[in-house]
Amino acid sequence: MPQSVVRQASQNTALIEAFETLRAATQRLAGPLSPEDAGLQSMEDASPAKWHLGHTSWFFETFILKEYVSSYKPFDPAYAHIFNSYYVSAGTRHARHARGLLSRPPLDAVLDYRHHVTNAIMDAFDALPEDALARIELGIHHERQHQELLLTDILHAFSFNPLAPAYSADTPGAAQPAATLDWTRYDGGIVQIGHSGAAVAFDNEGPAHDCILLPYALSNRLITNAEWLEFIADGGYRSPLLWLSDGWATCEAEGWGAPLYWEQQDGAWHRFSTHGLRPLDLNAPVSHISYYEADAFARWAEARLPSEFEWESAAQAEPIDGNFLENGSLTPLGGAGLYGDVWQWTQSPYQPYPRFKTSSGALGEYNGKFMANQMVLRGGSCFTPMGQMRASYRNFFYPLQRWQMTGLRLAKDI
Repeated sequence: MPQSVVRQASQNTALIEAFETLRAATQRLAGPLSPEDAGLQSMEDASPAKWHLGHTSWFFETFILKEYVSSYKPFDPAYAHIFNSYYVSAGTRHARHARGLLSRPPLDAVLDYRHHVTNAIMDAFDALPEDALARIELGIHHERQHQELLLTDILHAFSFNPLAPAYSADTPGAAQPAATLDWTRYDGGIVQIGHSGAAVAFDNEGPAHDCILLPYALSNRLITNAEWLEFIADGGYRSPLLWLSDGWATCEAEGWGAPLYWEQQDGAWHRFSTHGLRPLDLNAPVSHISYYEADAFARWAEARLPSEFEWESAAQAEPIDGNFLENGSLTPLGGAGLYGDVWQWTQSPYQPYPRFKTSSGALGEYNGKFMANQMVLRGGSCFTPMGQMRASYRNFFYPLQRWQMTGLRLAKDI
């Protein structure tokens, strides 16, 4: 048998194994949730866990089964409307802000839908053409994104419950004492940024292109809760000169005085997490802060946030071995590398790279149409599947958003 055929068969086997592993992992993440939990929607930015379970199945059904498997029978034609997200060209959609009103279909029916779609992909796999297999790989990465969103969304929903319920029954690990804050210098110059090669990536990670970087330095670790307490004690939330104008207006309007999920009990700071309400771990990286807060802290620290290009150039030679979801922890523990624990805000607006072109068809709506008014984050968090990470991966959120596992690393000019 020719080597190319053997290699292709091996790749296909790895792909279907990855698909099976993914689908089982998503359901394990939903396992601790009751049907009542799975239907909660705490705000428009978040979605119910039940909807995440359905939408990730809708993705495989819509872009693979319906297009490439003529014998496929939809589980329920109404689900095409309920579980579409923002793919306008793929059909009608249930209003995003009202996903929490979908008491029907019940959770059991959504899980049956998942099994139906999973089994249909497995049955059709050997007959699918190459472009369909490429879509399965994209669907795997898409579902990994929703695994992360499922966790951040249920955390936000649980935070409103006076019982402070814990998603995870495990005892959280304690962060190691933080290393002394120091600086790693980079020469800059002409560097290549963006994804290139045959490995999977989202369309917003390319095309690869050259950037010119001036010499710069990055902090050797993330900013900790202890350092954030110093910022608070020094009036960081009361000093308008530290803040961007929109940030200060948001800070005043929202009454910010600490990161999201922080609260004081008996004079001591606690933080609500997937493990419930627990004493604040001073050594852990600060998390659940907005871009505005990260930028204000950087000014207070007489530094700045890195650009996404500085971060990627530094990360290209670093191992991806941080604290991620697949490492078995849902707690930021403050590793020494560039990856993991918390997403790191950059000073870069989310914009297309030079010569970027959206894909044709509905999949072209995946990333490109959001390239305005948002900021880029890099590095992944303890809620991010490790298999999702690479140096070129770009996350993006609006500068006021805090419900994601977001923190910061400092940069400075040399």
